[in-house]
Amino acid sequence: MSSIIIATVPIHGHVTPLLAVARHLVARGDRVRFVTGARFAGAVEDTGARHVRLPADADFDDTADLGDSFPERAALKGSKAIAFDIVNVFVQPGRGQHDTIMAEHAEEPADVVLTDPALTGGALVLGHDRAARPPVVVCGVIPLMIASRDTAPYGMGLRPLPGPVGRLRNAALRAVAERTVFAEAARLADEVHHELHGRPVGYPVLDWPRHAERIVQFTVPEFEYPRSDAPATLSFAGPISATGSQAPLPPWWDELDGSRPVVHVTQGTIANRDYGQVIAPALEGLAGDDVLVVVSTGGRPLDTLPPLPANARAARYLPYDELLPRTAVYVTNGGYGGVQYALRYGVPIVTTSGHEDKPEVAARVAWSGVGRRLATEAPTPEAVGKAVREVLRDPRYRQAAGRVATSMSRAAGMQALADVVDDLATRRA
Repeated sequence: MSSIIIATVPIHGHVTPLLAVARHLVARGDRVRFVTGARFAGAVEDTGARHVRLPADADFDDTADLGDSFPERAALKGSKAIAFDIVNVFVQPGRGQHDTIMAEHAEEPADVVLTDPALTGGALVLGHDRAARPPVVVCGVIPLMIASRDTAPYGMGLRPLPGPVGRLRNAALRAVAERTVFAEAARLADEVHHELHGRPVGYPVLDWPRHAERIVQFTVPEFEYPRSDAPATLSFAGPISATGSQAPLPPWWDELDGSRPVVHVTQGTIANRDYGQVIAPALEGLAGDDVLVVVSTGGRPLDTLPPLPANARAARYLPYDELLPRTAVYVTNGGYGGVQYALRYGVPIVTTSGHEDKPEVAARVAWSGVGRRLATEAPTPEAVGKAVREVLRDPRYRQAAGRVATSMSRAAGMQALADVVDDLATRRA
């Protein structure tokens, strides 16, 4: 039995996969403390773990796309929005995250700390002498963000460009980004690190997972860019939490009888206030097609939806393990967890590109061949309809998604992460 601390930023898409991890570890007898925002206390306690609240200056609410917590963010676009998020959402809360983790470790020594990549308090934990801290495992709940000579800087949503030309492009972009987008975040991270440890971080702050004891990415290599300089600490577990979606069957469920291709449209459970991102243009763009458009509002009342055309059905929630095997195309705003869930069943994807990690998710959808990327947060109905029809018509998208699904079916999943935890806990003992 091990003593484990799980720590995540208070963002739904980061917390949810690690709730599944907590439940698994508790079930096998480990003592688990889960450090995250106050509003997740009930969900954490339901896993059997003990909730530890982040301090107020490290806690926020992402249910309005961070707009309520950071109202000034709404006016920012492009690189300015990326820079704002890195400073305010990821780096600024780092000291409070670090202090909470180390206080818990002092109270009861932890054998392992599991964090998400956005928890830059993890970088501050790594600054302690190895004997004074637990080993750190970074759980890849978002696209892999470690720097590489083979990839563009994280957040740009650019696919790899092979060969020497690509490496020159990446180096040039990295130099510009370090002077502009990442400059304030680097300054702030160095300042806090110096306060704690008497020295600057020593590496780009977004690259901190490279310096952890292990990185376990929650996907398969077929959906992640190859990196010739990837650390030996990197491994892939597959989509750990992509199963178990529960919801009652809606009254129209019998219509999913295979007579028409099913196009499932969702904006997830958080970024679903503005239906203009995906749902509304999909309903309009596919209204005249011989398909069945199945919409999930992610919990919002059905009367908040725009009028449904004759070929559309809707529910607040849907059971994905029942729905996805019947789905021909998955249309999304690019949430990493939802994309992994669809790919687990070999469903090709049409995705938009929005904020946070979504441009990186969308770029990987296009790069891996599993679907179409719409390079905007608010596509036109015509663009959505055209992309869905292309994915339905061209078998290469479903074939590529099928290859990813086959790889996912062979992945060790939760056991891969548990083996890493046990190995590090044994070495520490």
